[in-house]
Amino acid sequence: MSQIKTPPASRPPLTLTTLIALALLVLSVGTGCAPQVMRGGEGTENPELGRAALSVKLDREDINYLVADYLKALQASAFWRRIQTRSTRPLMAIWPIQNATSQHIDDELFTLLSSIETALVNTGDVRVVDRAAQEALIQEIGIQHGAAYDPATAQRMGRQLGVQYFVTGKITSVEERLNNQKRVGYSLFLQIIEVETGLIEFQHEVVRYKAIKG
Repeated sequence: MSQIKTPPASRPPLTLTTLIALALLVLSVGTGCAPQVMRGGEGTENPELGRAALSVKLDREDINYLVADYLKALQASAFWRRIQTRSTRPLMAIWPIQNATSQHIDDELFTLLSSIETALVNTGDVRVVDRAAQEALIQEIGIQHGAAYDPATAQRMGRQLGVQYFVTGKITSVEERLNNQKRVGYSLFLQIIEVETGLIEFQHEVVRYKAIKG
């Protein structure tokens, strides 16, 4: 005797509400795995975002500290007091800062040079040669970026630019390791040299430490 097969029960059609719920579920799962993008800085919900250290490499926060500390010492010096009593503001230029670290920090050096230039200009006590004009002359003379200060070349360059002083120096780093901890000390050493005489009018060293554990 043959058995009568009953057809499978048909599924109820998906309603609009069900479809929307499924779409929201998929969207929530997808966004939960997506990278979170944040905006930081003054005027945002995360004003301190740029201050956090993500590595032991030199960053903008370190550069800001190094330049600010150097400028503070410079403005408190006897040399700067003599600058302020002059009838005319002397013209300064910034020699390429030498990278004496073991890291590739070309971008950071560019930021450092720009920060030094801005800090000097904003004192209102000196005039500073435009970086673009100086870069053109550097290429013409053939000075390599990060090259050590050379008095003879500096005099030649100084005469063409009409500057009385060069800001020059280097940045160094010392790395230390102990168990699972790593510490790097960055040192910014800057001098102000009179072009014609080669005399060092002012020099100062600033140190900044960064560490990582784990």
